Amino acid sequence: MAALSPTPGATGQARNTSRPSSVGRCVRPVRGPVRARPRSAGRSTLAALLTLLLSGVLLVLVPVAPAAAADDVRTEDARVPSGSGPDAVELDTTLYVPSSATAGHPAPAVVLAHGFGGSKNSVTADARDLAGHGFVVQTYSARGFGRSTGQIGLDDPRFEVADLSTLIDRLAARDDVLRDGVGDPRVGVAGASYGGALSLLGAAYDARVDAIAPQITWNSLTTALFPSQAGRVDGAPTIAATPDSGSTGVFKRLWVGLLFGAGSISPDLLGSLGGTGSTTGAAADGAAAGGRGQDRAAVQQALTCGRFRADICAAYQGAAASGTLTPEVRAVLDRSSPAGVLDRITAPTLLVQGTQDSLFGVGQADANARGIAANGTPVKVVWYAGGHDGAASDRVTQSLRDQVTAWFDWYLRRKDDPNRGTDPGTGFEYPAPTGLAGATGGFVQGGSQTVVADAYPGLVGDDPARRRTVQVTGPTQPVVTPAGGTPAAITTVPGLGALGTALGGQAVEIPGQFAAFDSQPLDGAVEVVGASTIDLAVTSPSGTATLFAKLYDVGPNGALTLPSGLVAPLSLTGVSTDPTAPTVVPVTLPGIDHRFEAGHTMRVVVSSTDQAYALPAEVAVYGVGLAAGLGDAAADLSVPQVVGTTQDAAGSSRWWVLLGVLVALGLLGYATAMLWGRRRRRRISQVDPDGEDVPLRFEGVTKAYKDKFVAVRDLSFEVRRGQVLGLLGPNGAGKTTSLRMLMGLIKPTSGTIRVFGHEAGAGAPVLSRLGSFVEGTGLQPHLSGRDNLRLYWAATGRPAEDAHMEEAIEVAGLGAAIDRPVRRYSQGMRQRVAIAQAMLGLPDLLVLDDPTNGLAPPQIHAMREVLRSYAQTGRTVIVSSHLLAEIEQTCTHVVVMAKGQKIAQGTVEEIVGTGGAVLIGLADDADTDPAIAVLSGLAGVSAERTDDGLVADLGAGSRAEALQALITAGIAVEQFTPRRRLEDAFLALVGEGPVQ
Repeated sequence: MAALSPTPGATGQARNTSRPSSVGRCVRPVRGPVRARPRSAGRSTLAALLTLLLSGVLLVLVPVAPAAAADDVRTEDARVPSGSGPDAVELDTTLYVPSSATAGHPAPAVVLAHGFGGSKNSVTADARDLAGHGFVVQTYSARGFGRSTGQIGLDDPRFEVADLSTLIDRLAARDDVLRDGVGDPRVGVAGASYGGALSLLGAAYDARVDAIAPQITWNSLTTALFPSQAGRVDGAPTIAATPDSGSTGVFKRLWVGLLFGAGSISPDLLGSLGGTGSTTGAAADGAAAGGRGQDRAAVQQALTCGRFRADICAAYQGAAASGTLTPEVRAVLDRSSPAGVLDRITAPTLLVQGTQDSLFGVGQADANARGIAANGTPVKVVWYAGGHDGAASDRVTQSLRDQVTAWFDWYLRRKDDPNRGTDPGTGFEYPAPTGLAGATGGFVQGGSQTVVADAYPGLVGDDPARRRTVQVTGPTQPVVTPAGGTPAAITTVPGLGALGTALGGQAVEIPGQFAAFDSQPLDGAVEVVGASTIDLAVTSPSGTATLFAKLYDVGPNGALTLPSGLVAPLSLTGVSTDPTAPTVVPVTLPGIDHRFEAGHTMRVVVSSTDQAYALPAEVAVYGVGLAAGLGDAAADLSVPQVVGTTQDAAGSSRWWVLLGVLVALGLLGYATAMLWGRRRRRRISQVDPDGEDVPLRFEGVTKAYKDKFVAVRDLSFEVRRGQVLGLLGPNGAGKTTSLRMLMGLIKPTSGTIRVFGHEAGAGAPVLSRLGSFVEGTGLQPHLSGRDNLRLYWAATGRPAEDAHMEEAIEVAGLGAAIDRPVRRYSQGMRQRVAIAQAMLGLPDLLVLDDPTNGLAPPQIHAMREVLRSYAQTGRTVIVSSHLLAEIEQTCTHVVVMAKGQKIAQGTVEEIVGTGGAVLIGLADDADTDPAIAVLSGLAGVSAERTDDGLVADLGAGSRAEALQALITAGIAVEQFTPRRRLEDAFLALVGEGPVQ
C-alpha cells in the first residue's frame, strides 16, 4: 500500500491499483513486450453479463465504497521549512485532500515516506489510492532527496524524524484533518525501507502518531549491514529471531555500496562544478562556491560524500576501507535504528516484510515485532513473496495495499465511521511455502495462496514457536579462505535479485571453500517458516573466522536450490586453534519460507566466501564440522514451523458469502455467453493489426500441470519478420514446452500465443503458415525419406505443387539416400529429412527444436546458410539449440530462459556486448608494445600481454575504433576477435552453481 508503488512523476490520473511494488524497486523483473489483446466474443460477453448481474449483489455484500473517488482528490504543493540554524532545510511536499474531507467532516491523515533514493513522486499512486479511501495524505521528499534541500542524515532523530514532526504540526493546523486535541491530528505513518524505519522512529519520538505500517525495513541498521548470526537470541521464542551482531559483524559490502551510491553525487552537482546546471542543497551550494575557488574543502566534501552528512560519509568510508565494525560506525548506525526505542512505541503496528530480501530479512521484522509487542501494543505481521531482491506481483501488491488501508481504517477512523471496517486483528500471514519438484526442480505449492495464523508464533503468551528436528550428518571438513577473498561464492547479487529468483535460487559454491552436511531423503514434505538453527564445531589457526552458513534444497537428481539466495554470515572470534578441541558455535540460519518436498535432501553448507560481503585478505584453512563430535557426526537441524489456514491471497472472509451467488450466476452467464459468443465468432475474426510484421507473440504464457509443477511461467516475447531467433536455456528451462504450446500440441494454462496476429491453438487455421520440427523426427522407418516427405504433405490436404518438394530435398542433402528406407538412416540423416519436412511449402514461420543435433560440421555450416537465406526472404525462423556457437553465428536475436521464465532478450550483440575484451593477433610480435601503447591511449581502453596473446579490454568502446587506431599507427593486425562469446554471456546468465 503506502510506498509500495513508486512511480516517478506526479499525475492527475484516476486511482491505479495495478502498479508494480516498490519493495523490489532496485530491480525490475525482465518482461517481453506485452500488448493489450481483445477478448474473445464469448469472454467479453460473459464479463459484461456478470458485471451487470453482480452489480446489485455486490452493493449489498461488499463494504461501502469510500466517500471520495480518486478524481475528487485535489493536491496542494508547498515548500515547508524545517529545522533551524545550519541544519535548516526546505521540504518539497504534496498534500492529497479528498473532497470528502471538510471542516465539517474532517478526515484522518496519513504521512507517506518514500524509500531510499526516491522522492515524493515515488509514492504518488499510493497517495492517490489512500486519498481515494478518504484519507488526507501528506507526501514529501526527505532532506537530501528529490527537490528538498539539506543533507541525508539516514533517518536521524535530530533531522529526518524532526522533519516528520514538522509535517505533523502542519496537519494539526488544518481544519479538514481529524484531531484528537489541540496540535494533535489523527495521523498514521507508512513507508517502505527507508520510509519504514522513519515510521517506526516517528512513532517512538512523537506520541501523536496513532498507527504505523512500516514495510521491508530494519530493526537494527548495525545488525542489517554488519550481520553475524552466530548464536541465538536468548529468551526469544519466535520463528525468525536473529542474533545481534555484537561487537563484530561481516560487512555487507555490495548492498552498502549500492545504497551509498544512491545518495552520492548527482549530475546537477557535477554541472555546478563545471559552471553549468542548477543545484539544490547545502552540498551543492558549497560545491558551487568551491568551483569558484572559494571553498576547496566543500568541493572535496561534495565529490566524495555527495548528499550525505559528513559523519555518515566518514562512517561509510571507514567501513568500506577496513570492512570492520568500529565503535564510530556503530554509533552512527545505532542512532538510526528503531531497536533502541521500540519500548516507546504505543501506536498499533502493521509490520510487512518480504521473504526475498537479502538486505533486510524477516529477522528484522521479527525483532521489531518482539520489541513493540512487549509494550502491549497491537502488532500484526505480514510476510509476502518479494522484497529488495524481488518485486511483488500485481496481485500481492494490491493485497498489501488493502491490508494497509484496512489497518488505518480501523485505527484512525472514528468508531462510528461506516468505513471503519472490521478489526484486522494481530495475526500472522505468510505465503504458502513454495517447494521444488521433478527432475528440473519446477516450482510447486504456494502460488496464489496465503497461510493465515491467529498470532505471530511465540510473540505473546508462554507458547514458543513450534519446531521439529531433522538430523544432518557429515565429517569435519577443511574449508579454505583464498588470498584476497577471491574467487568467492555467489548467492544473491544486490540489484539483480529478480534474476536470481528467475533462476530458482541457484548459487555458485567454490570447491574447497565449503563444508556440506546432508539429511537423509525426506519421508514427507517439510515446511520451513522462519530461521532454522544448528550447532557447528569450528577451529581456526588464527582464532578468528569469517564463514557463511546456508540451507540448500537438494532434489532427487542432485539439483540444488538456495531458497531466496539467503545466507547467514558468521563473524567468529575466540575460536579454538586445536583441531582436536573445536569451539561449539550455535548458528541461526537465514529466515526463509520454503517447502522441502518428500524425497528431497536438506543440506547445510558452510562456506568461507560470498561475493556480496567484505572478506579476509589472508589465506586460512578452517575446520568445520557438526558439534556432535569429531569425524563423522550427526547433529539436529531445528526448523521452525507454523500452523495456520491456507487461503487464496486475494480472498477475504466475505468471499464464502458470495460463493453460492457467483456459482449460480457464473453458470447462467457462461451458458448465455457461449450461445451468443458462437454467433459472434462466426462473424468476427479478431486479428492484431501488426500481425504480419510480428509473426509470433507470447503474452504472459504459463503452463502448469495438475501436480502443481509449473513448466513455463509468465513468458512474454515477440519475434518480428525476417528475424532468426535463438531460444536458449539449460535442460528443463521450458523451451520445448513453449514450442509445443506454439504448435497447439498442448494448451497453455494462461496467457495467449498469437501467430501472425491470430490466437494459436489446436487446429487453428493460422498454423498452416508454420513449419516445425519439435521433439523427434516422427518418420516412418519402412518408408524412404522421399516417401515420408510426400506422405506428410499429402496429409496437409494442400496441392502437391505447393510443396516445393525438390527444394526441401536439396536442403536434406542426402543424394541417392533419399530413396532408401529411413530405418537404414543414421541419426544425422533422419535429422536432415525432418528439417526438410518442416520446410515443405516454404512456411512463413519455421520452428526448429535442436536442428543441428547429429549433424556433421559441414552439414551444420550448410544448415546455417540455409536458415540465414530463408530469413532474408522475409520469413521468420525460431531455433532452439544447445550449440551456442552455432546460435551466435546463425541467429540475429536471442531469448534466454531458465526455470520456465524468460531472463533476457535482445539481439545477439546486445546479449554478448558490443565492447568487452578482444584477442588481437599481430603479424609481428615486436609490435606488441607499440600496440599496447596505442590502445592504452584510447579512452577507457586497457591492453596487456596474456598467455593467449595480446588482449584489450575495450570497456564501452567500439571495436572498430580500436582496430582503426592500430591500422593508423602502421601496426599489421592478423586477428581481431571478441573474447566474450554468446556462450560466456549464456553462462553468466544461467550458469549452474552446484555444491559438489
